[in-house]
Amino acid sequence: MLKKETLNFIKDVAENNNREWFAENKSRYEEAKTDVLTLVASIIPELAKVDPALSADADPKKSLMRIYRDIRFSKNKDPYKNNFGMWFSTKKGGNEPGYYLHIQPGKSFIAGGYWMPDAPHVKLIRQEIDYNIDDFKGIINDKDFKNNFQLGVGNALKNAPKGYDPADPNIEFLKLKSFEATMPLSDAEFFKPALVNKLISSFKTVQPLVVFLRNAINQ
Repeated sequence: MLKKETLNFIKDVAENNNREWFAENKSRYEEAKTDVLTLVASIIPELAKVDPALSADADPKKSLMRIYRDIRFSKNKDPYKNNFGMWFSTKKGGNEPGYYLHIQPGKSFIAGGYWMPDAPHVKLIRQEIDYNIDDFKGIINDKDFKNNFQLGVGNALKNAPKGYDPADPNIEFLKLKSFEATMPLSDAEFFKPALVNKLISSFKTVQPLVVFLRNAINQ
């Protein structure tokens, strides 16, 4: 479970997103970061039991994303993120399928899959979906999956990708450019003793999608 002050700090960052305020509240940031890292450290060994491809000895600091935004090419010049993000995968950097936890008051969620893969990986994933559509549908139509997760369809081509028939009954899946499923998480969940169990159970539900995508790019 997390401390309520951790979510309060994130909320305050959103309302005071400037370097002066952050410097004055650096101690609050360090306390919140330590709280989140404790949660990450609890997740890692349990998630490794669900997905043996992950290391149970992974450094929690490598899973926690930086709170500092890269504003060089962004119109939004806010220097800090208004959330804590955690990424769990076999590689550092996230350029592969994995699991994600997003902590943001009122907008927290759990996710699994592969967000915006590069073109070679998109091609491989489309081929895998095309060749093994029954397996793919079996994953996303599983009762637990459908009751908890929603497959993202916002990042998709307007037209059928090159080499695929626009009349293909599964063309909506083949048009996807991003392959991730998300599940909302209420603020109250973070304050319950069973938080880690809740997260691991959810990651277990989305794990078949992660493995399907991982197999697609590693073939």
